[in-house]
Amino acid sequence: AVLPDAVWVGRMANAGVNTLQLRFKSEDETAIRHEVRAAVKNVQGTAALLFINDHWKIAIEEGAYGVHLGQEDMVDAPIDQLRSAGLRLGLSTHGYAEMLRADAVSPSYLALGAVFPTTLKRMKTAPQGTSRLYAYAKLIQHYPLVAIGGIDAERIPVVMKSGVGSIAVVRAITGESNPEIAANTLQAIIRSFLQRTI
Repeated sequence: AVLPDAVWVGRMANAGVNTLQLRFKSEDETAIRHEVRAAVKNVQGTAALLFINDHWKIAIEEGAYGVHLGQEDMVDAPIDQLRSAGLRLGLSTHGYAEMLRADAVSPSYLALGAVFPTTLKRMKTAPQGTSRLYAYAKLIQHYPLVAIGGIDAERIPVVMKSGVGSIAVVRAITGESNPEIAANTLQAIIRSFLQRTI
């Protein structure tokens, strides 16, 4: 689950979502630190692994599990410093060239997207669609892979057939009237798919 603030992180951690990403957008460093610190606190005592989007320095200082970076952030972030701090590293990719760049730093996982059109983020690249997702997932299967972008309950089976191990969602949880039930439903669909393919 990709979530906008620490309160959402706490809700989804308590709902049993295994991996969470805090994508808190602000120019105010004090506000960012407050959200990261609160999010780290909100996952304590749960099984959730918390990745912080973009704010790698604060993620290190506040003891997050990992950090997620976009391609443009890879240039400025000291990968060696992230590793020495023990943080896991997730990287966004939007095509083959970006996959090669990400591969050069051996991340903990790669995010592939956007698979379908999304209204939440202004994308510089067109949606990849499932054909490219399948091709990319096959090429770089030695990494844990996460599909992202416009994925909902109906699209999970076709996305999972690509061979990715995880799906990242935003609106499929935060846009629902009962996010906890939505999260559990999405996870149940994925578990059911995986059980059928074992």
